[in-house]
Amino acid sequence: MSSHTRRGKDSEVHGIFQKIAGYYDRMNFVMTLGRHEKWCREVAVLVAPPGGGKLLDLATGTGAIALEAARRYPAATVTGLDFSEEMLRRAKAKPGAAAVRWQHADAACLPFEDESFDGITEGYLLRNVEDLDRALSEQRRVLKSGGRLVILETCPPSGPVKPVVQWGMRVIVPLLGQVVARDRTSYAYLESSTRDFMSPQRIAEVLHGLGFEDIGWRKRFFGTNVIMWATKTA
Repeated sequence: MSSHTRRGKDSEVHGIFQKIAGYYDRMNFVMTLGRHEKWCREVAVLVAPPGGGKLLDLATGTGAIALEAARRYPAATVTGLDFSEEMLRRAKAKPGAAAVRWQHADAACLPFEDESFDGITEGYLLRNVEDLDRALSEQRRVLKSGGRLVILETCPPSGPVKPVVQWGMRVIVPLLGQVVARDRTSYAYLESSTRDFMSPQRIAEVLHGLGFEDIGWRKRFFGTNVIMWATKTA
């Protein structure tokens, strides 16, 4: 889907990611105190494709997960897909980028045949889509039976630290956007989309309803990020 045909939330999100592409990696590093790369490695480890398998990394952005997967599984075919042309341009310029097949497309309408991939990864996709059920249904469609889906996503804070974490997210994230990237507005959106997003328990319910099993997750960074995994029912 081209950017000029997008409507509503899709159009807003596309514009934001086109705008922040140049400092996306730097902001991820600052906002997670350097932990983002480690989480991307965890995602790549968990997807565990068979030898010579095919992997799809959705919302690949500047390619952190796709590049890690290509390094870790050199016999696999890794495709990195994103709807932001500018993000993909920067991913293609990174060391090792030739090992990944980069594709510009919308995660809500994947240009692949049914059961094309042995594993799917994604980073910060779900909170930014217009229709979460549709996006996950598309992922299930192109995933082979028994294949694993691994998700890196933000997580609304909970528990006793919730008020403190919410305050920190509301104040610090937009401030970092202003200081590091000169862009408070985009990071105010990213903060609010994190705070208002589903809990891992709710995402797990959606996954189960769509035909995934063996669902689990690990929270990271004061409960503000989560790594989830699920297997497509055979």
